[in-house]
Amino acid sequence: MALPAAGGRASGAADELLFYVNGRRVVEKNADPEQMTLSYLRKRLRLTGTKFGCGGGGCGSCTVMVSRYEPLAKKIIHYSANACLLPLCSLYGCAVTTVEGIGSTKTRIHPIQERVAKSHGSQCGFCTPGMVMSVYALLRNQMEPSTEQITEALAGNLCRCTGYRPIIDGCKTFCRESFCCQNKENGSCCLDEDDYLLPNKEKKICTELFSAEEFQPLDPTQELIFPPELMQMAERQTAQTLVFPGERSTWISPVNLKELLELKAKNPLAPLVVGNTCVGPDMKFKGVFHPLIISPTRILDLHVVKHTGKGLLIGAACSLTVVKDVLTNAVLELPAEKTKIFSALLIQLKTLAGVQIRNVASFGGNIISRSPTSDINPVLAVGNCVLNVASQGRMRQIPLSDLFADGLENNTLEPEEILVSVHIPHSSKGEFVSVFRQAQRRENALPIVNAGMRVLFEDDCNIVKDISIFYGGVSSTTLAAKQTCQTLIGRPWNEQLLDEACRRILTEIRLPSSAPGGKVEYRRTLIVSFMFKFYLEVLRSLKTMYPNQFPDFPENYASALEHFHSKIPQSMQMYQDVEPEQLPQDPVGRPIMHQAGLKHTTGEALYCDDIRAVDEELVLALVTSSKAHAKIVSIDASEALKMPGVVDVVSAQDVPATNEFYNYDVPDIIFAREKVNCVGQIVCAVVADSDIHAKRAAAKVNIQYAPEEPVILTIEEAIEHNSFFKPSRKLEHGNVDEAFKTVDDILEGEIRIGGQQHFYMETQSVLAVPKGEDKEMDIYASTQHPAFVQELVASCLGVPSSRIMCHVRRIGGAFGGKLLKTSLLACVTAVAAHKTGHAVRCVLDRGTDMLLCGGRHPAIAKYKIGFMNDGRILAADVNVYINGGCTPDDSVLVTEVVLLKLDNAYKIPNVRSCAHACKTNLPSNTAFRGFGFPQGGLVTEAWITRVAARCGLLPEQVREINMYKENGLTPYKQELRPENLLRCWNECMGKSEYRSRRAAVNEFNKQNYWKKKGVAIIPMKFPVGFGLRALGQAAALVHLHTDGSVLLTHGGVEMGQGLHTKMIQVASRELKMPMSNIHFCETSTTTVPNACASVGSMGTDVNGMAVKNACQTLLKRLECIISQNPKGSWKEWAKEAFEQSIHLSATGYFRGYDADMDWEKGEGRPFEYFIFGAVCTEVEIDCLTGDHKNIRTDIVMDIGCSINPAVDIGQIEGAFVQGLGLYTTEEIKYSPEGVLYTRGPDQYKIPAVCDIPEYFSVSLLASSQSTTAIYSSKGLGESGLFLGCSVFFAIWDAVAAARRERRSPGDFVLNSPLTPERIRMACVDQFTEMIPKDKNKQTLSWAISL
Repeated sequence: MALPAAGGRASGAADELLFYVNGRRVVEKNADPEQMTLSYLRKRLRLTGTKFGCGGGGCGSCTVMVSRYEPLAKKIIHYSANACLLPLCSLYGCAVTTVEGIGSTKTRIHPIQERVAKSHGSQCGFCTPGMVMSVYALLRNQMEPSTEQITEALAGNLCRCTGYRPIIDGCKTFCRESFCCQNKENGSCCLDEDDYLLPNKEKKICTELFSAEEFQPLDPTQELIFPPELMQMAERQTAQTLVFPGERSTWISPVNLKELLELKAKNPLAPLVVGNTCVGPDMKFKGVFHPLIISPTRILDLHVVKHTGKGLLIGAACSLTVVKDVLTNAVLELPAEKTKIFSALLIQLKTLAGVQIRNVASFGGNIISRSPTSDINPVLAVGNCVLNVASQGRMRQIPLSDLFADGLENNTLEPEEILVSVHIPHSSKGEFVSVFRQAQRRENALPIVNAGMRVLFEDDCNIVKDISIFYGGVSSTTLAAKQTCQTLIGRPWNEQLLDEACRRILTEIRLPSSAPGGKVEYRRTLIVSFMFKFYLEVLRSLKTMYPNQFPDFPENYASALEHFHSKIPQSMQMYQDVEPEQLPQDPVGRPIMHQAGLKHTTGEALYCDDIRAVDEELVLALVTSSKAHAKIVSIDASEALKMPGVVDVVSAQDVPATNEFYNYDVPDIIFAREKVNCVGQIVCAVVADSDIHAKRAAAKVNIQYAPEEPVILTIEEAIEHNSFFKPSRKLEHGNVDEAFKTVDDILEGEIRIGGQQHFYMETQSVLAVPKGEDKEMDIYASTQHPAFVQELVASCLGVPSSRIMCHVRRIGGAFGGKLLKTSLLACVTAVAAHKTGHAVRCVLDRGTDMLLCGGRHPAIAKYKIGFMNDGRILAADVNVYINGGCTPDDSVLVTEVVLLKLDNAYKIPNVRSCAHACKTNLPSNTAFRGFGFPQGGLVTEAWITRVAARCGLLPEQVREINMYKENGLTPYKQELRPENLLRCWNECMGKSEYRSRRAAVNEFNKQNYWKKKGVAIIPMKFPVGFGLRALGQAAALVHLHTDGSVLLTHGGVEMGQGLHTKMIQVASRELKMPMSNIHFCETSTTTVPNACASVGSMGTDVNGMAVKNACQTLLKRLECIISQNPKGSWKEWAKEAFEQSIHLSATGYFRGYDADMDWEKGEGRPFEYFIFGAVCTEVEIDCLTGDHKNIRTDIVMDIGCSINPAVDIGQIEGAFVQGLGLYTTEEIKYSPEGVLYTRGPDQYKIPAVCDIPEYFSVSLLASSQSTTAIYSSKGLGESGLFLGCSVFFAIWDAVAAARRERRSPGDFVLNSPLTPERIRMACVDQFTEMIPKDKNKQTLSWAISL
């Protein structure tokens, strides 16, 4: 490959990279082609507001705005982009704006920052800067955007905390249109007083969490101007070739097509990079290396947009956003007859990736990549589009369909050829074009299968003149059904043609059982389902065009042709106002903004990896096992140690003291010593001067293994090999065996519940800093349990805990995933710091984090239920098995909680339940929000649903019949008062208008064959407590300074739940001091020792008591001073106290709630109180594809007296949406060898903006029962997640309706998650019956089912 000579420069070439960041001129003389903008912003410019979330453009955390000047159009273009995929070298002549550049708390905050913060749109805050920048870029182009533009702008951003509703509410305030739901026939509002119940007439019910009238207006004159220097550069006629040589690679940006073709002729294997959305991920995740990268973005020939007499000519370097805008204008301007291909392309472009990707991804790159999941190639192929390609001295045209003629990856382009432009022809009369796609998530997700279909008829009739069908997602590239199409030419468009087309397509397009991506039978079904949809679309169009020539189109089939579109959600939040006599300055019970909300939106909130580099700091990269069960034969790090920048390699032999930690018979391990027990287990780690050098060297470590048997991956395999963590747990109540003899009927069955990745937005992060004396070390970690980090690090280093100081300011989400795994990672980092004597930083990339950190336990439950014909359930015998992974972690504790919460809201007189934690060769699963209840509760609701079907009753009838109704005892003999459970149920019934909506759903289902609606209402009883007093103790420290300000700290960790905000509210009430006068610095083992973990929804309960105690202690000391000067200020009181030698620092302590559980007797009082709730959800499913949309959700929750309704409602909504993900979209896939496939947002789909209900209501039950918690509140962080199962059972209800109409058995089982695949395959019909079934069961499938 011909490269510029070392130390030399191409003639007339520029080698200095000039661009602007936040109005500041940047000249980089050593630009590296392999460096992305994200790392440059964070490490070089120290602009840490732009976050690392996934590294692959899938989460939007790194969103920035890029601006450039278009000299031909004489205008400035602003667009959002993912900094993690944006090559630094591509920024020449551009202006980059980060979240710091639009506003700060030190100067002036921007309206978008203010509105997101004050509408409570941030919780952990890690994703917030990306959200802000996505909408900011929109506002720079459209000051008053439409609601559709808001949702489109946010489609490429993921949030794991909020559930999106408050973010959208804040952004909607920029829109011109009204947001009243107008959900009644007369147009009245849902907020009309008569529309909801007022449980306590003397107390006001509030429906606003913020006041939009207080927001500052958007003023475009306050924005940064585009740098005049860059405008002048762009206007220059004599552009220079850009050449940027890096450490390993060279970047060349030619100025014209001639130079590009010369470069390509000399370097035919060099990739062309425009948006870097294809080449970038390959380099980053697959280790692909290119010594030369060519950037053709400045070549005008590649940006052509031209209307020809026969269609549109679009340059290959045009971004997908530009293509979308061009097509939109063409559709508006041209007759519909000519724009059918354009319209089909637009449908695909609207859901293709996020806006940030579409803004930079090139039209040509999408085509040339020949990706099997390209959404536009099938459309272009059927549309007879033509590629204009060029090489040195040669221009030619190629029908785009030729790229996919053989269905293989053979490329008809020569290596030295480049794609210049694409011609998209007009459609003609009698021609119909349709597109289809189905993905795990409707937007910003790669398709499972997609298709482009076109048919041309003979004049004025239904005889097929020409037809073409292309599929994506069924082969290694886009695939044509050529043989099928040939047989259909000359045939009339009727059912006989449809039947033959489906059968021939299934014969022609064969998917082997082991096909990559799995879901084989589902993909086969989609192939024919799409064909059927196309048949219906054309049939309806023909009927419209020639009403007298064709039979009537079946009305109940019409909904099959309607696409689900994302709508901006309407919402309502209802909570009880504070008592009229409450002092105005008392913040408790008021919707106070998150204490760090403005810092979240400005990027000023610091997380672990935002801490500035320490002098001579090193970076650590892990080397993990590639085998699920094997002996380590040898570890050869010699090649790694030779790599640039590498300092050392650390392993088990470098651990000074403890490497294995025994809480059970099987230890949790820092470094694998002699054997590995899962893929992803830490074997060693490379320490280097940069993360890039460390990762490159880690790939060079050579580990030899000797495989061992058995390899146990699934629960079934664990049962077969009797592989369990001890002890198993059992809970029995009543006489189960006798009860089974008296019932009318017995139901037996099994349900599977898949696992769930935490997908906290901030990955695991640790910084270990040796202090240089007395073996002291500071640990900065993203952990929920600083004291545990301290304990394990001290143990592994062999020093007293007092020498290890752990600090946590905040963490970017956790959900249970930052306990043991973070502590072990801190040990790895600390060992490296101890050995090298340097500060060492370890920040896991998303793939590694997902690989080794585990998640929620997959589960299988086997049940036997005895019931009467009237729906009364008298006996339940349930066995639950959870997949614990290779070490115990918290698995045994999870089995205990599964049993204790298995009854949910139902009084079953005779229960026998057992739970077992399976030991397998997977990464250990761990604590996760809900801690066993989301699995156990789903099991119970599943057999309730099946019992209802057996009895011929509705599920809600069986739920009501068996619900706790009177004061009594739980199966473990704890007292229960279910009054508020019934209140929640009844209020949810009323607020959701359940009965009228049930009737409306039934009517809809009668009128529609291929779309079905379902509705479900679910009650919830969620016990709160630790089961042991020692786990619930807490301490706090309050310092009163002589200027009257207060420094507050406690042992809890802020991870998005608003804990510090609530603690400041508590201190404010107790001290009668404004919140602005109280500061929280960090959580640290140096201030509060031996603190318990921030888990179990108890953070506010226990820390609040400790803060209250500390404040009261301080006030008691100051009583005499305050009484002598009651109108004085805190500054005066503090000074006087100091002068009187009164101690101005107070500690507070809370012992924890009294709790116990005797598993031998099966009884105890493990919980302090119960949270009650009810949820009603309505959905609609597409029976042909398995897609679904969430129409409406109404939640009523009993959370006692809310300390902060905005925070609490946000917790409920966020938990619900996380539960929605667990039960529908989030699917973990492992290979048969135990390798995790789902290692990033491309493969693993958490809910996005498009997934939240179109109408979302949350009501807090007016308090009627006092609790022992702080101010009679209740800890609710976990409970709301289970409510997401209402979506699962609403889908179940819709599937049941489809099956009834098709005369399929009404008693059936659905497993979780209810993905599009499971929904579609449950809606059995002629197409599912048509597909070939796999007869060879010995064929190894692509993925295993956990």
